[in-house]
Amino acid sequence: MTGLEIWLLAIGLAMDCFAVSIASGIILKSTRWRPMLIMAFAFGLFQAIMPLIGWMCVKTFSHLIEDHWIAFGILAFLGGRMIWESFKEEECCQLFNPASLKVVLTMAVATSIDALAVGISFAFLGIQDYSDILSPILIIGFVSFVLSLIGLIFGIQCGCGLARKLKAELWGGIILVIIGIKILIEHLFFQ
Repeated sequence: MTGLEIWLLAIGLAMDCFAVSIASGIILKSTRWRPMLIMAFAFGLFQAIMPLIGWMCVKTFSHLIEDHWIAFGILAFLGGRMIWESFKEEECCQLFNPASLKVVLTMAVATSIDALAVGISFAFLGIQDYSDILSPILIIGFVSFVLSLIGLIFGIQCGCGLARKLKAELWGGIILVIIGIKILIEHLFFQ
């Protein structure tokens, strides 16, 4: 993967964090830096750890089942699911406390499941060395942290109406599908 692809992948993965952070910011209603930084850090940490876990679980077996179709399938499925979810009507303000550590950790795990699948696709793309995965996971973690913090601030400042219009989850899904298609085209026609 090129540097641009890694950054686009990180942005695509971070869109779930961004959307959840907007909703959490709406609930917080005022800037409270400690819970906001804890949430952004947790989201970034889990988004970085999950691809590593997925990659580590599969890297032992990747030589047996290495295939660009699997990477495409995973990214297309995740992107398609994100696109589908973006059209569902949900109540923007849920009754939960986004400042609670238990809630933050639950949301961090929930938003990072897609990143676990991306780590699996890294193994299928032939990434074999820890040094090769270090840069992508650091970028994914950093982008998730930054977009989560921006989402929280945005939710606090702008509220629910404007947040829905952004369709962050839709754009994240489109990015993942495009990356999956690009991987498939490269492996089918240029290798």
